[in-house]
Amino acid sequence: MSTLKDRLTADMRAALKARDELTTSTLRMALAAVGTAEVAGKAKRELSEDEVLAVLTKEAKKRREAATAFADAGRTEQAAKETAEGEVLERYLPQQLSDAELTELVAGALAAGGFTGKAQMGPAMKAAQAAVAGRAEGGRVATEVRRQLGL
Repeated sequence: MSTLKDRLTADMRAALKARDELTTSTLRMALAAVGTAEVAGKAKRELSEDEVLAVLTKEAKKRREAATAFADAGRTEQAAKETAEGEVLERYLPQQLSDAELTELVAGALAAGGFTGKAQMGPAMKAAQAAVAGRAEGGRVATEVRRQLGL
């Protein structure tokens, strides 16, 4: 079992004992998403640490998007709940890169690969994502790659 999954399980049990409903429900949802990812495909398998992290990142992004949608619709109470769930999930994600750090990592990845034009956007994104290693959202990385490639 991965250590991040163990930590999620232990923290959920502690929140359950402390009667912290928000944390309990959020971590249950996260563990359910991890479990779903484990059984996706032809055979059940144990997820690696990076795969569990990817599932948590995806769930946190869902919470941010839902909070924005609820806020735009005027449902502030539901938006606040989604934001709070997102904050619980953020505890388990790596620290996000600042804009300056992201610019520096993308520039290094583009220079190392010799990427220059629009036709190389795909390979450039792959190299940039590898350099960033999940510490920034794909949209932010794509925007920075486009900016540095002059697109």
